[in-house]
Amino acid sequence: MSSNHSGSAAVEQVEPQSREEGFAFTATGSEYFRIWIVNLLLTIVTLGIYSAWAKVRTNQYFYANTRLAGGGFEYHAKPGAILKGRIVAALLFGGYNLALQFSLTAGMAMLALVMAVMPWLVWKSLQFALYNSSYRGIRFGFGGSAKAAYFHYLLLPLLGVLSLGLLYPFVHQRIKRFQHTNSRYGNVPFAFDAPVRGFYKVYFGVVGMMLLAMIGSAIITFIVVISGVHKESWAVWVPFAVVYPFMLCVMFVAMAALQNLIWNHTYLGQHGFRSTMTMKGLASLYITNTLAIIFTLGMFIPFAVVRAAKYRLDCTSLVVNGSLDDITAGQRAEIGAIGEGAADLGGFDLAL
Repeated sequence: MSSNHSGSAAVEQVEPQSREEGFAFTATGSEYFRIWIVNLLLTIVTLGIYSAWAKVRTNQYFYANTRLAGGGFEYHAKPGAILKGRIVAALLFGGYNLALQFSLTAGMAMLALVMAVMPWLVWKSLQFALYNSSYRGIRFGFGGSAKAAYFHYLLLPLLGVLSLGLLYPFVHQRIKRFQHTNSRYGNVPFAFDAPVRGFYKVYFGVVGMMLLAMIGSAIITFIVVISGVHKESWAVWVPFAVVYPFMLCVMFVAMAALQNLIWNHTYLGQHGFRSTMTMKGLASLYITNTLAIIFTLGMFIPFAVVRAAKYRLDCTSLVVNGSLDDITAGQRAEIGAIGEGAADLGGFDLAL
């Protein structure tokens, strides 16, 4: 990884042989509906046990329908590992809820246990998810250490809470850096150089817009009250009708900004990524999906999932500097050794 990467500028100022490769996503709502409805029915009949097999079927379908630069993706996980992870998660959270019914002390003790175990579970789950994913026959991987996982998923979030939220942008940036810099494709590492100030800019922007929304709501409420129409039953909904759409826009702005910030500062070797997600695109996607799900009593869910995946992939591309074949050729020779060495990492999934 070259040290002269400087954010999105490194993606835009590419070498002459650079090219942008978009993701091709060929899944359809009608095809996924058939998978989804069978998964749903079998999960209900088996009291949730089949959900592990459902996840494998779903991921295999989505991976098989995703292509990049002529190469395909595959999902290799076994349902048994996923089921094991879900049983552990159910025992932990079920135990917490059960303990809380007996006494607050027992509940807090169980919560402490969950918090103590969770970073390790997340770490193993990340290893599982990446090791069981491949592109052009070469698997991804996740390194890091349990110690680093505890630092990023326990200590930093606690510091964020103790700082009354002031450190949340810093915590977010450090967690994404941990995730991306410890990921690899074969033996080629990913890199991440999004600055902390970029996260603070997004978070402060959201907070500022929320404050504007609160001020606007107070002004509208005041106008409604002094005008006397507050006595009408419909008047109480006026502030919500104005402020709620604005808050939704704020959420979509934040989601798009964070997605772009993270992926425009992520690299794979000498290659970069480009994300072009927009507030308008997200708003259109979420609003139409939500309305369609409501009016179809949930039957549109698989179509909504496909539409969401397609939008995210359409907004993401790989900026190739040189040739991807150089990576795949070099890594394929070592894939046997990598697979054997990482096999023990592929036995647990938290189903996050």
